[in-house]
Amino acid sequence: VATPADYGLSEELLSRAGQVSSRVQEERPLVADVLESDDAYLVVFDAAGIEMEDVQVRFEDGGVEVRLDRFRDASEEFEMVFPGRGLTLEGRAELPDGNVDPEAAEATLTAAGTLHVEVPKLETDRDETEE
Repeated sequence: VATPADYGLSEELLSRAGQVSSRVQEERPLVADVLESDDAYLVVFDAAGIEMEDVQVRFEDGGVEVRLDRFRDASEEFEMVFPGRGLTLEGRAELPDGNVDPEAAEATLTAAGTLHVEVPKLETDRDETEE
């Protein structure tokens, strides 16, 4: 099995490169898709490697804000050479209409590794007169 030294790379160099890569990922905001139905907005963030207890969601200034904390599992068989994945990821998605009920919002993680935040719309007078 080839080692980093076989390629002229020191383990320290790889570790530092991994740390830089991880920091860049942590500083770049998570992007999101915003979908709309008649009754709600659905905001979708990529959240691979996240457990629900490591998710923070809040509604502030007309947008959905998330913070995802990941943890690296220790391995008895492998040694970390390149720690490139960010451990703390944050993102924000603006909602096009501020007429929502953030207290009724629900967040779920899918098996595919996405975080879905559904924010219901408030009923308006126009909605009630259409019925």
